[in-house]
Amino acid sequence: MNDLEFAAMLVSRVCHDLVSPVGAVVNGLEVLEDERDAAMRADALKLVASSAEQAAARLQFARIAFGAAGSAGAELDLNEVGRTMKNFVQGGKTELEWKAASANWPKDWAKLLMNATLLAIDALPRGGKVVVETSAEGAPPSFAVRAAGTNARVLEEVEKAALGEPSAPLDGRSIQAYLTHKLARGLNAGLTLSARDGTVELIAG
Repeated sequence: MNDLEFAAMLVSRVCHDLVSPVGAVVNGLEVLEDERDAAMRADALKLVASSAEQAAARLQFARIAFGAAGSAGAELDLNEVGRTMKNFVQGGKTELEWKAASANWPKDWAKLLMNATLLAIDALPRGGKVVVETSAEGAPPSFAVRAAGTNARVLEEVEKAALGEPSAPLDGRSIQAYLTHKLARGLNAGLTLSARDGTVELIAG
């Protein structure tokens, strides 16, 4: 896969994540246009507002985790990263417990943490809890992300992509896992992924 194909596949992932909330906004606006019942209009307004917030949260996540937000060598505040991740899961079936240190991390380490957290969220198809812990302020970056919930699992093609060993052509599902691998490899982070007994764990550093 060349760089252009990789970028195109990653854009497909972003679009996939935005289709649902943007579609809900459109549906809500259609109801507002045609509906005269006050209660129905109020429900439609709530749908538009919550879906727009969800779309904005997913765009903010993608801008940082997938994009080139910040200048080369920039650092990111883990408190801000935590707020971005909590906004990302808000309204969904997954609870996020952000136990990261109050510290600034090199941008690529922060992006790796965000992508590892997304892999953990995606490993909970029926919802659950994701706990994120990082090294203390002033220590070299390291983290552990743990997901627990009913039917917690990592699909084989996603796991192999995350470890840099894709067994099939990358697609919209596995491309984000491969990006996680590329970030980890570039940082020599030693990323590991394990899944057992209803839990999924990603560790780096």
